[in-house]
Amino acid sequence: MGWNSWNTFGPDINEQIVLETADVMAEKGYLEAGYEYVVIDDCWMEKERVDGKLVVNKEKFPHGMKYVGDYIHSKGLKFGIYSAAGTLTCQGFPGSYGHEFEDAQMFADWGVDYLKYDLCHFPGSGDIRNAYITMAMALRATGRDIMYAACPVGQGEPHKWMRSVGAHLYRSTGDINDSFESFRNNAMSQFRSLASSAPGCFNDIDMLVVGMGGKGNVSYGNGCTNDEYLMHFALWCVFGAPLMMGCDVRNVSDEVRAILQNRQLIAIDQDEECRPPYYEEKQRYAFDCRLSFVKFLANNEILVCFFNFDEEPHWTPFYFDDYGIPSASGYGLEFTDIITGETLPVKHDGWNPTIEPHTFHIYKAKLVK
Repeated sequence: MGWNSWNTFGPDINEQIVLETADVMAEKGYLEAGYEYVVIDDCWMEKERVDGKLVVNKEKFPHGMKYVGDYIHSKGLKFGIYSAAGTLTCQGFPGSYGHEFEDAQMFADWGVDYLKYDLCHFPGSGDIRNAYITMAMALRATGRDIMYAACPVGQGEPHKWMRSVGAHLYRSTGDINDSFESFRNNAMSQFRSLASSAPGCFNDIDMLVVGMGGKGNVSYGNGCTNDEYLMHFALWCVFGAPLMMGCDVRNVSDEVRAILQNRQLIAIDQDEECRPPYYEEKQRYAFDCRLSFVKFLANNEILVCFFNFDEEPHWTPFYFDDYGIPSASGYGLEFTDIITGETLPVKHDGWNPTIEPHTFHIYKAKLVK
């Protein structure tokens, strides 16, 4: 959980923005809610190495990265930086290809706690898996505990191998933008690899666009409504995805802050068992825009989740037998809405609630004999 500069600021990131963001995260409840990483994305460096080393852009970061890292740490937060596995970053700055060990040591010397490692300008003769394991080795060689966020944007089916090469999270999708269609498509692209997340290595479906409001580097039209942002946030939490904020947290409404700091949803995302949701695949293809999931939590708790991605209200099928509760068992389910706290009468065999367009319901479900 944390904040990344790219979605809002893109190439216009600078020291003042980063320090002010750290202040807000420490003072406005974000750190308390669990957001701990402050990550500087692409465009922080000069266009050329000097004596083989990366050079910080002094106009953007006049005090250097060690100063920035120390300031972030002084707020009780952790410091993240960006590089890429290719010869260049996605914006044309020097990448770490062939320089993995010296770059990793420089990051460690600055006090970096998190590396986002992108994939652009990669040589055709190179091997993506080898590039990612090389940086994993380089990070470990520093002796510093650095969160390794691999970002191959879904190339090479990373869900099949990223855990084994030492990544702590890996991007499995293309880039998100500030639209309902974009966050929906990113989430729905991952149905077949939901079970590839587990403690120690998580499927990352890209950063949050919650609160962007049509402004910033990945803006799209007018952005989303707050109801859609809440749906986006809930979907990421149900999927157990990393929660990396992308809005300008210095300038968001109380409503947006409430979404980002929703303790009930964050608890789902951060559940200690880290189980992905289960869905009945035939339902997913029969009712593509209206979906139901079951998610097992720690302490024997069960979630039942309904999402409607369509433009019209829809009943959303949930047949108990598909989720391990046959009629012969004699069990039903009691549902309590995690947002409103409302408890519904016990239901048996199945339930087809009507869900309004672009909304969701998540219930804590209790087995009742």
